[in-house]
Amino acid sequence: MADIIKREIVYICYYFMVQLRQIVLFWLIGMVIGSVVSVFFKDKIHDLMRNMKGDGGSLIGIILASMLGIASPLCMYGTIPIAASFSRGGIRDEWLASFMMSSILLNPQLIIYSAALGVKVLAVRIVTCFLCGIAAGLVIRIFYKDKAFFRFDGFDEPKNKDTAPNVFIRLLKNLGRNFKATGLYFLIGVFLSALFQRYVPQDAVTFMFGGNEAWGVLMASTVGVPLYVCGGGTIPILKTWLAKGMSLGSAAAFMITGPATKITNLGALKVVLGIKHFLLYWAFVILYSVVTGILINLIL
Repeated sequence: MADIIKREIVYICYYFMVQLRQIVLFWLIGMVIGSVVSVFFKDKIHDLMRNMKGDGGSLIGIILASMLGIASPLCMYGTIPIAASFSRGGIRDEWLASFMMSSILLNPQLIIYSAALGVKVLAVRIVTCFLCGIAAGLVIRIFYKDKAFFRFDGFDEPKNKDTAPNVFIRLLKNLGRNFKATGLYFLIGVFLSALFQRYVPQDAVTFMFGGNEAWGVLMASTVGVPLYVCGGGTIPILKTWLAKGMSLGSAAAFMITGPATKITNLGALKVVLGIKHFLLYWAFVILYSVVTGILINLIL
């Protein structure tokens, strides 16, 4: 029995190191890029959003807001207060919906992480998240044209932590916070991917998430709800699942429902949406992820 345990430990360590070598560089570069964007470009990105004027129903405004949401380096708890300040500045709800939706799903750091999954998966992630932001804005425009959708009462603009007078020190402190926030989840993700690679047969992954069937997409959407904790932590798991037969559509569905229903995000969203709009948000995310996953499998 002891020999069996030792053998399994050796296998798990081997798979862990293989996965780590394949993905750690993307994680490190992603952290650096994320910190650089946060320190040097965050205010410029948010100023572009504040300066948006004109007809709140214009498609150009919705598209631009979705792009800026992806470019913003803030997490959900940082996005909501900044969105509250946008709202007080007169930015319409459909633009806020586009910005917040795409910001929840993707950021510059996660784009670099996702490059570890290959060019095709990366392109699918960027395009589907961008379109999800646009879809959210259009839904608010169509169904809530003359009604308020968000409740930003009590949210003040987030405190800027990047205030050190020395630019290099400011960047190092941001990088340290970044490492602290993602490091443990990244290692847990690599460890879980090693367990999947060792103990989960390829046929099982293909059965659950493979093929062009709606079942695999629906399963991926469902699994994304409880499993997604940190973007960097799920990349090693996705890499293993894709290698074992997960379809591209199922991966896309997981990459949408995961961050959109991450438990920390849901707590903040429930406050600004209220229970009725919160349930509508859930329905929108699940419907969009399933339809998108099915279409990707049919097209690609």
